[in-house]
Amino acid sequence: MKPVYTDDKPLIRQCQQGETAAFEQLLGRHYDTLYRFAYQWCGNQENAQDITQLACMKLARNIRQYRFESSFTSWLYTLTINCAKDFYKSPNQHNVREEQHDDLDSQANPDNDLPNRRLYSQQILEHIGKLQEELRDTLILVYAHGLNHKEAAQHLDIKESTVSWRVHEARKILKKTFITSELGTSPASEGARGLA
Repeated sequence: MKPVYTDDKPLIRQCQQGETAAFEQLLGRHYDTLYRFAYQWCGNQENAQDITQLACMKLARNIRQYRFESSFTSWLYTLTINCAKDFYKSPNQHNVREEQHDDLDSQANPDNDLPNRRLYSQQILEHIGKLQEELRDTLILVYAHGLNHKEAAQHLDIKESTVSWRVHEARKILKKTFITSELGTSPASEGARGLA
């Protein structure tokens, strides 16, 4: 019977040696993390599932490249976001965000607050998704993953002051967007103002 590790390091080392059972255990432990990263980046469940599958395949191919120099979660984040970017560059993903908006708009029920909140949350994610890549990725690390500016700087391999500037710029852009859009008076406006 194969040992069950609570620490990732021996498990990762077994994966790097080609142990299939170890990889299955590692993937089972981190699948939800991969999906969470993907969803926070794209804001769409179906696309997040596709991105997660891509990340699983890339993890299987690239696990030997992990050198234990950063946390495994940070390494997984980078791997997943790269998969997300590749996914959205695919010619089959034309106008994905516009289609997502149309789907949610047709499903929203004005008599039920929960679908409305989901719609507004999706709209907020869409606005974040329209930010420049550097601003968006920095904002996700700070707000969605709860990293402080120093941690985000280490993860992105940039200066802490650059993180602060990016967050400031992103918030300024979002604030202007929220003021000029219907989000300013929506049930999700409090959350939007928290970002802006």
